[in-house]
Amino acid sequence: MRTQENKRIYFYFITGLLVSIIFVADCRVEEKDLPGFAQKRERMVRNQIEARGVKDKQVLEALRKVERHKFVPKRYQDEAYNDYPLPIGEGQTISQPYIVALMTAVLDLKGKEKVLEIGTGSGYQAAILGKICKHVYTIEIVDVLGKRSKRLLSDLGYTNITVKVGDGYKGWKEHSPFDAIIVTCAPSHIPEPLKDQLAEGGRMIIPVGESLHQKLVLLVKREGKIKQKAIIPVRFVPMMKKDGETY
Repeated sequence: MRTQENKRIYFYFITGLLVSIIFVADCRVEEKDLPGFAQKRERMVRNQIEARGVKDKQVLEALRKVERHKFVPKRYQDEAYNDYPLPIGEGQTISQPYIVALMTAVLDLKGKEKVLEIGTGSGYQAAILGKICKHVYTIEIVDVLGKRSKRLLSDLGYTNITVKVGDGYKGWKEHSPFDAIIVTCAPSHIPEPLKDQLAEGGRMIIPVGESLHQKLVLLVKREGKIKQKAIIPVRFVPMMKKDGETY
């Protein structure tokens, strides 16, 4: 009797153990399949960036690493990896992921560059650049956004990004020349100070134009002369002056 009873107990024990193992395994599969931010980020890179032809490995790796959802207001975090811009307050936006990737890739960064960004906004573009180049100097004219981005980038451990609240049209002469310049707001014309602060052989990417008639333009400085090339039509917020007027 005891032998049969022991066999029954052993049978129930093994059966229960197997059920537990299967349950845990199922939970792990479900957890793995949940659309978390890491999975969303990977899908963003694969479906929105690589599928559109951006192949720069450093840019793709930066996009996989930088947690975009931390750069948008909490109410938009679930949308952070979707294929469109999002509001960040003060009438400003965080650019569509593809545009961030394209503008970064066009700069053709190798890793040792000193880069100037005009229009810090949420700080996301600066974070992407910070993963690739040596140092990023970024200027934001909206005081609230500049201070918020400076705090966030510091909290996230970016020691190679310097944020300033100021007028980006004038650039940042004391740290020039810059190997690359990226502008994330659209003036009606290309600012001369930015051309002057671009290093020999340097590249600048900037949206230019009025309202619905903007184009993304790449400038390259060779032998002191600027050559420019239109890339694609775009729509950015205008480049602002301190008084609220636009350039």
